[in-house]
Amino acid sequence: MPLSPPAPRRHIHTRRIECRGYLREDGLWDVDAWIEDTKTYAFESELRGTVEPGGQVHDMVARLTLDDRLLIHAAEAESRATPYRICPAAAAGFSRLAGLRIRPGWMREVGKVYGGREACTHLFELIRPMATVAFQAIYPWREREAQLAGQPPAGRFAGPPVDSCYAYASDREVVARLRADQPPGC
Repeated sequence: MPLSPPAPRRHIHTRRIECRGYLREDGLWDVDAWIEDTKTYAFESELRGTVEPGGQVHDMVARLTLDDRLLIHAAEAESRATPYRICPAAAAGFSRLAGLRIRPGWMREVGKVYGGREACTHLFELIRPMATVAFQAIYPWREREAQLAGQPPAGRFAGPPVDSCYAYASDREVVARLRADQPPGC
């Protein structure tokens, strides 16, 4: 269903988030993410003085390096534009994500090692879509490779992630079809 027509309104703020998944030559994966906030009006920044309309409030990048099992080998971030002088220092803590594995409950683990007063809210916000991109990049690519090599798919999980979203509701056809496609013992 399309969105309803908007009421008369004025554009004030834009947030852009982009995430990309890359297969590295060494067999690991990089997920790069970028977040940018801009305003349609001038504002004052402690760090940069007057920022003109369209100028960046935030411009931050982050990278997770993972293996096929979603284990994070390295994590790094950079805050290229921020409103306060102190903000870029929070990027250093992003490296504490190394050693974590993307799996159910992992955002709670992330919050313990990189959250709250020790984190940058905007870099923290990138972590969830980065995990989704890692999953979307790695498993379909590995399944495709197996299929092209004439091998059975390795399987991304023991059955579908039941009740994790609308399509994967336990009583819907997608789950029944995916369960039927799973090898025995899954």
